[in-house]
Amino acid sequence: MQEVGENETAVTEFILIGWSGRPKSRMVLMTVFIISYFITVLGNGLIVVVVICDPRLHNPMYFFLCNLSIIDLCLTTTSLPQSIANCLVDRPVMSLAACYAQMYSILLFGTTECFFLAVMAYDRYIAISNPLRYTLIINRTVCILLATSTWMAAFLITVAPCLAKPARFCGNNEVDHIGCEFKSMFKLICTDTSMSQISVYFTSTLSLILPLSFILFSYMRILAAIVRMHSEGGRMKAFSTCGSHLAVVTMYYGTAIFVYLFPQNENTHEMEKVLAAFSAVLTPMFNPLVYTLRNQEVLGALKRLLGNKKPGITY
Repeated sequence: MQEVGENETAVTEFILIGWSGRPKSRMVLMTVFIISYFITVLGNGLIVVVVICDPRLHNPMYFFLCNLSIIDLCLTTTSLPQSIANCLVDRPVMSLAACYAQMYSILLFGTTECFFLAVMAYDRYIAISNPLRYTLIINRTVCILLATSTWMAAFLITVAPCLAKPARFCGNNEVDHIGCEFKSMFKLICTDTSMSQISVYFTSTLSLILPLSFILFSYMRILAAIVRMHSEGGRMKAFSTCGSHLAVVTMYYGTAIFVYLFPQNENTHEMEKVLAAFSAVLTPMFNPLVYTLRNQEVLGALKRLLGNKKPGITY
C-alpha cells in the first residue's frame, strides 16, 4: 500500500480471497486446472502442429481452426498457471502489475475468440452456400485480413480503453476470486464507476451479442443452403462440420453471457465465480476434442504425422 492522500491509500497488490478457508475445494480446483491445462496444451498444440505440417490442411477452414487453437493456448496460459499457484495458498497475493497483465490478457484473448468464432461461421457459410467460388472469396489474403482484423478489433475494444484511462484502486484490495477477474476487480475501483458500468455493458454487448447474432444469422443461411442440397452425403458432411462449430459456440457464449451480461446478486455470485473460473478452462479444453473427434481429415493428418507418413497431395 502507498499513501496517496489524507484518507486514501493506493493499492499496490491484491489479496485473492475467492476460495479462502476452503482448502479441500482448492485442492479439487487445482487438480481440475492441472488436468485441464495438460489436455488443452496437448490438444491445441497438436492441432497447430498438424495444420502447419500437413499440406492437405492448408485451406481457410483449418487456417482459422489453427488460429483458434493458438488463441486458446494463450488464454489458458494467461490464467491457469497462476490460478494453480493461487490454489496452494489460502490468501494468495498478486501485485498490481501482475493483476493488470492477467486481466487485460484474459479480456483480449477472450474477445478475440468471440470474433474468431464469428469469422469461422462466415467461412462455413461461404463454403456451403457458394462452394464453387469458395477459394476465390476466402483466399489467402482474405484469411490473413480477417484474422488480423479480429485481433485489432479485440485490442481496440478491450485493452486500448483501459490503457488510455487506467482504473485507480484505493482502500480495499481483496478480490473475491481465484484470479484477477474483470468483474471482481471492477468492484474495487475507488472512483465513480457509473459511466464505466455503461461502457462495460456496451463493450460486452459489442463483443458478445453482435458476434453471436452474426453467427446465428450465418447458420440460418447455412441451414437454408443445406436444405437445398440434393446429395445426402453433402448434407451429412455439412451438418458434421457445422455441428462441431455450434457445440463450441454454445459452450463459449453461454458461459460468457451469463458471467458478463447477467446482473450479479447474492444468489448467483457463487455460481458466477465457478463459471468464471472454468470459462477459461472448459472451452479451450473441449475445442480440440470437438474438432478432431468429429473431423476425419484432422484425424487422418494426425495419424500421418504420428506415423511419419507424408501426404500424397498438396494444395
